[in-house]
Amino acid sequence: MNSGFSAVARRTTEPAISWLMKLTLERPELISLAAGFTDNESLPVAATRELANKLLASVRTGRPALQYGATAGDPELRHLTAKRLSERDQRSYASDQLLITHGSQQLLYLVAECLCDPGDIVLVEDPTYFVFLGIAQSLGFHCRGVHMESDGLDVEHLEKRLAALKKSGELKRVKFLYLVTYFQNPSGITTSFEKKAAALEVLKEYERAAGHRIYLLEDAAYRELRFEGDDVPAAADPERVIYAGTYSKPFATGIRVGFGVIPDPLRTVVLRLKGSHDFGTANFQQQIVSAALASCRYEKHVRSLRKRYAKKADVMIKAITQHFPDSIQWEKPRGGLYVWAGAPGVETGAKSKFFQAALDHNVIYVPGELCYCDDPTRPKPNHEMRLSFGGAAEPDIREGIKRLGALL
Repeated sequence: MNSGFSAVARRTTEPAISWLMKLTLERPELISLAAGFTDNESLPVAATRELANKLLASVRTGRPALQYGATAGDPELRHLTAKRLSERDQRSYASDQLLITHGSQQLLYLVAECLCDPGDIVLVEDPTYFVFLGIAQSLGFHCRGVHMESDGLDVEHLEKRLAALKKSGELKRVKFLYLVTYFQNPSGITTSFEKKAAALEVLKEYERAAGHRIYLLEDAAYRELRFEGDDVPAAADPERVIYAGTYSKPFATGIRVGFGVIPDPLRTVVLRLKGSHDFGTANFQQQIVSAALASCRYEKHVRSLRKRYAKKADVMIKAITQHFPDSIQWEKPRGGLYVWAGAPGVETGAKSKFFQAALDHNVIYVPGELCYCDDPTRPKPNHEMRLSFGGAAEPDIREGIKRLGALL
């Protein structure tokens, strides 16, 4: 008998992140270098308790925090977020450009749902954030990969991609370019401002033939987690750039508060759809984040977190240097949560002998193949691993890398 489920429901399979996290939670003996959990010991329990106590100390502040809020998000949080972005990028952001979401993940879904019909095309980095590929599968649009270089997207390959899609008559189906621009998940690469500007020029060049605006969706989820080097400004084009940020990873993942800067008229459409989803992001969480920003507790926590991740990244790099064969390819991270390791000649996919051997030795990683879209123009690579130093304790990082090194 037909299930009666919608096409979206039939297309949606269990996200890879779900079974990776499930394995981690079900097997306490398993050393997980897979799921992108943030550092458990660094979660700001005391600061959050103080903020919540102060918020609930009187009915004047407590009742509004426990009531529904505006669909677009708390006005003060949007103001503080716009101010913070303006200071970082040295250009003006207005609070009415912003939308507060349940984590940046919700923003990615809302934007894709508003822009893409089944059969449409989104250009992505090769490799890319594999959870975004799950959104593509659910909504029925196709992803096409663009090569990466050491400073971000290969702009020449982007132009070749668009030229080929124009020649095949598919350009009108291209809706946006999705980039994870800071300490990219999974590769760790940060996109230079020059690459962002060049990519925007290429998109503008092909808009007339496409018959509509081609947006750049900049996912900046890891921007706050820089522990080496200088910050890079966000892409600068208020008509074409959709900027997705979050307070979850830099403050507390359980808070689940993200935000987006969205150009009109797209912002209006996204706002309407969010209203249908949830009326607005949980107001109490927004008030906690807003209070953390206003009291400088947020900045203090982020400074501490950067030092913590710098130390954990150093632990992983020293272990890799000691235990991995010289043939393994990797780069030292300057921020974020991951090391991307290539193992030439070794299949590392979820069904590979190596992955199963790792599980048998109670260590798990993210198979690199999950981070590549289904692209008919190239075979899917199957010899890489995403290794996370975010959630695991330092002794587990050392032991997990040692076990993987022995298997390699």
